[in-house]
Amino acid sequence: MDSDGTQDARGTHASPVPRPAGPPEVPAMPPRPPRAPGMPPLPDGSAFLTWLRAPRPDAAPGVWRFGHRPRPAEEPEEIPTRQLLSGALIAFLVGWLIWSLLQNGYLGTWWWVPFDLIVPDAWRGGDSDLGETGTFVVYQGYELLVALGIMVGAARLGRWGEVWRRFVTPRFRRPEAQETRTTPEDDPAQWNELRAAGAADAAERLSADARTGLMRDVDHARIVRAWQGVRTGRHSLATFTGAVLKDGAAACLHPSGERDLPARLARHDLVTGQVRLGTTVDDVRNPYAYRGTGLGLGPDLLGTSLVAVGPAGSGKTGTVVRPLAESLCLHALAGRAAVVVVGAAGAGLGPADAYDVVVRIGNQDSEYDLDLYGGSTDPDEAAAVLAEALVGDLADPHPGSDSRRSTTVLAQLLGPFRAVHGRFPSVPELRQLLDGAPGPFAALRQGLQEAGQESLLRELDARERQMGQPGDVGGVLGDRVALLDRPAFAGFFDTSGQSRPFTLKALDHPVRVRIDLPQRGHADASKMLARLVLAQFTASVAVREDRSLFACLLLDDATGVVTPEAVRGIQRLRSGNAGVVLTLRTLDDVARPLRGPLLGATGCRMALSGLTPWDGQDFAEVWGKEWTEARDVTDRQIIAETPAGKAVHMLRRVITGKAPTARAVTVRQVERERWSASELAHGVPAGHAVLSLTDVKGEHAPPLLVDLRG
Repeated sequence: MDSDGTQDARGTHASPVPRPAGPPEVPAMPPRPPRAPGMPPLPDGSAFLTWLRAPRPDAAPGVWRFGHRPRPAEEPEEIPTRQLLSGALIAFLVGWLIWSLLQNGYLGTWWWVPFDLIVPDAWRGGDSDLGETGTFVVYQGYELLVALGIMVGAARLGRWGEVWRRFVTPRFRRPEAQETRTTPEDDPAQWNELRAAGAADAAERLSADARTGLMRDVDHARIVRAWQGVRTGRHSLATFTGAVLKDGAAACLHPSGERDLPARLARHDLVTGQVRLGTTVDDVRNPYAYRGTGLGLGPDLLGTSLVAVGPAGSGKTGTVVRPLAESLCLHALAGRAAVVVVGAAGAGLGPADAYDVVVRIGNQDSEYDLDLYGGSTDPDEAAAVLAEALVGDLADPHPGSDSRRSTTVLAQLLGPFRAVHGRFPSVPELRQLLDGAPGPFAALRQGLQEAGQESLLRELDARERQMGQPGDVGGVLGDRVALLDRPAFAGFFDTSGQSRPFTLKALDHPVRVRIDLPQRGHADASKMLARLVLAQFTASVAVREDRSLFACLLLDDATGVVTPEAVRGIQRLRSGNAGVVLTLRTLDDVARPLRGPLLGATGCRMALSGLTPWDGQDFAEVWGKEWTEARDVTDRQIIAETPAGKAVHMLRRVITGKAPTARAVTVRQVERERWSASELAHGVPAGHAVLSLTDVKGEHAPPLLVDLRG
C-alpha cells in the first residue's frame, strides 16, 4: 500500500515529489539504521523493544514524556540536609543514652512494671516451668521490645525515614528501562489492536520483525499512521494486511523509499511525537513540576506556532530550528507531517539527503525551481499572494489595513496575460507590464480583442489609465519585481514549463522541502521570497483536503517577513492543523504596531540569552504577572531594662561586634511580573532560553528557564 504523496502533481501539487516507480523492493534482511539517540539498534531488537515499552505518562505541556517521573505540583517543604542529618544523629544519641540509663538502673525500675503485670509468676524464677533458658528468653524479649520502642521514638523524632528516602533509596533505584513492566494485554509490541480487528497474521509479522531487530522507530510510527487510515476508512483492512504480510516492517513506505534520515543530531520519541530541546532548569522561578525535566516539543505545541527571539550566536538555528526540522522530517517519513524549511544557503538546516525537494534559489545547479504564483490558476488568488510578497512590508501595519490596491493592480495584469498566453507572466514579462512598456500592452490588447474578452479588456484599460497617476502603486511593484529580474535568478521562477517548479499545493502529502535563500548580495530579494513562501503556506493550508497531516513552515530569520496579513494568516493556522516557526534576532525587525499581535498570535514564545531590555519588555508584557509570596524581614534592636540585661547585651556586643536584635518577618501576597525585562536581558545564562508554551487544546505552560544544551 503506497502512502499519500505518491502522485506526480505537476500543475497542482509539488512537481514532482520524488518517489520510486513502484513499491520499493525490500531485501529479506534490510540494513539496520545507524545508532541514533534514544533507540540504539541491536541484532535481537531488544533495544527497540525497550524503547517501545518505556513508560510515557501523561504530563504537562512541554514535558519530555519518555521515561518521565511525575512530580508534585507544589514543592514539598524539605528540611535542609545539614539540619536533617544532625537531627537524625542527635535523636540516635538521645535514644542510646536513654537505653543506657535504663540498663544501668539510673532511671529506676519503673519500666519493668508492665512486665510484672503481664508475665505470670511461674515464668520469672530460675526454677520455673520454662527452665533457665526460657526465663532468659522472656526477660531478653521484654528488653528487646523496650529497645525497639525507644528506637521507633528516636526514628520519628530524628526523621530517619526521610534520611532513608533521600540518601539511600536513590542508590538502589533501577534505570528507567529496567523498570518497564508490560503484560501481553498492554504490550505495544504485540499490536493488539490489529489482533482485535481480525488482522492477527499482520500483528504476528510485525511482532516478529520487532523481536528480530528489523523494525525501527520510524517504521513503528509509519505503520501506526497507516493503521489509523484503516480505522478512519481511508484504506481497506485487506490492503493494509496484504502490505504488512508482504513487506513487514518496511510496509507502507514513504514515497521516497526512505525509512530513516541519514543522521540524527537530536533525541526523538516518535511514539509521543516529541523532540528533546533541552532540560528545564532546577530554578525557583520554574514551577516545581517542571524542574529538572526534559523539554520536548511536538506537533501538539507547534500547531500553535512558535516565535524565537535572540541575537546572532544565541542558538536559534542549531538548538531550535535544526532539531525541529529533523523531527518534522521524521514525522514526514512516518506519513504524519509535511514540512517546509526556509533559510539562508549554508545555514545548517540539515543535509540535502534528508529532504525530498531542495530549492536553491540563485544556484544554477538547483534541480528544483519555486513557483512564483504558488501553483494557483486563479488570477485574483495569485495576485493576492504575490502582492503580499512584493509590498506586504510597506502596508500600514495598524490593524485593519491591507494591500488591496497592490492586489488589484496585479490582478489587472495577471488575468489578461493568462487569458492570452494560458500561463502567468515570467518575472521579466511582469516587470515590463508593471513599467507600462507599450509593446507588451499592445500585444495583450490585441490578444484579448481576438479572443473577445471584453471584461478583461476593461481591466487592461483601467490599468493603463491608472499608470502615472498620483498614488499608483504600479511603480513600487515594478521596483520590487526588478529585485528578482537579476542575472543571478535567470532561469528561476519560470512559467513556461521548462523547469521543475515546486508549489506549496503539495502540502496534502508528507513531503520534506528545504528552500535556500540567496541572502548574500540579495538580502532584499531574500526577504521578499521569504514573505512569498509564508503567504503561499498560509493560503495553501487553508484549502487542504486532508487536514490530518500536520503542516509546518520553519523560517530561519524572519526579518522583514512579519506583515499585517502574515499575522492574520498565522492566527488561522491552528484550525488547519498547521503552524509556523519564526526566528528573529530582535523584535525591532518587526514594526512596533505588529509586535504585540505577533506575540499574541503565536502560542509558544521563546526569549534566548542576550535579549535586549526593550525586547524583554515586550515579552514581560505578554507573559503578564502572577501572585507571589513576599517576605519582609526587619531587625529591631532589643533594649535592656535591667542592669543584668544591660550587662548581657554589652557582653554580646563585645563578642559579636553587633547590638542584640530581634527579627520580625512579614509575609504578604504581591503581584509581580513572571519575568521582568531586566531578568530576561541579564538573568538568562548563555545557552539558555525562557519559553512559554500553549498546545492546540489550550493548555498553558508558564515561562520556563530551559538549558538548551541539556
